[in-house]
Amino acid sequence: MNKKPIIAFLYDFDKTLCTTDMQDYTFIPSLGYTPGEFWSIANSFGFENRMDGLLAYMYTMIEECRKKGIRLSRDYLVSCGHAIELFPGVQDWFSRINAFGETLGVEIEHYVLSSGLREIIEGSGVSHEFKEIYACEFFYNEEGLASWPKLDVNFTNKTQFVYRINKGILDVAKDKELNASMPDDSKRIPFTNMIYIGDGLSDVPCMKMMRAYGGQAVAVYQDSNRAGVEDLLAKGRVDFIFPADYRDGTLFDETMKNIVRKIAIADALAEENQQQLRSLGRSEVPQQVGLF
Repeated sequence: MNKKPIIAFLYDFDKTLCTTDMQDYTFIPSLGYTPGEFWSIANSFGFENRMDGLLAYMYTMIEECRKKGIRLSRDYLVSCGHAIELFPGVQDWFSRINAFGETLGVEIEHYVLSSGLREIIEGSGVSHEFKEIYACEFFYNEEGLASWPKLDVNFTNKTQFVYRINKGILDVAKDKELNASMPDDSKRIPFTNMIYIGDGLSDVPCMKMMRAYGGQAVAVYQDSNRAGVEDLLAKGRVDFIFPADYRDGTLFDETMKNIVRKIAIADALAEENQQQLRSLGRSEVPQQVGLF
């Protein structure tokens, strides 16, 4: 019996699944800053020291908590995720699309690729829905306090995690295995079975990668960033744009179901092609039929 095809939904988090930057809900107010004030401090520090912007904000988090006497522990950051405001429909989106995939004989998995913090995402109401969360993360010392960046997921290195999902090598410590040659028919999830959902320029490397390798790129928007997202569509960086509304029956919901249908049909046609080839005593690497 053939294994079920796997379809992977890959998401940015901030302004894709939730309404603003995840630090803005609880963490930054706890320091006594507005989001604008905190990000100004972090960005200025990064520019002055020619530093990766994400490492700069992680350093600023540690320093500002030290100054304010706040214990920057893992538990504290997880608690900062409890106040995250998700877009309409996100809470039950995962179970709905998973169930839809089941009706078509495909398995659906969900992954996060975010420049936010894994710990805060883990405190959100949907962290259990993801097979893996790739996001910035701290290492904690013997006192349980954040002391060093454990992982930095910036705008361009996000693409390495797409390769990890493609090959099924999810452990970030396994670089040798990730870079080893692997036949296409051994890769766990083909790029053609991936849908990347983001909200803006920070997602462009992954969006371009999706389109280059036969996957789908989707951007969601609020009124404040609609013009920027429309520009992504006009310049061919995404396939579709939608309001950030994941509820059942929305145009976003219906289009995602159509993409899942398309992938399921392409997989079924490829499998039929391979069965016919095998009946002739031949074996070929499955290639999906291009339907889009």
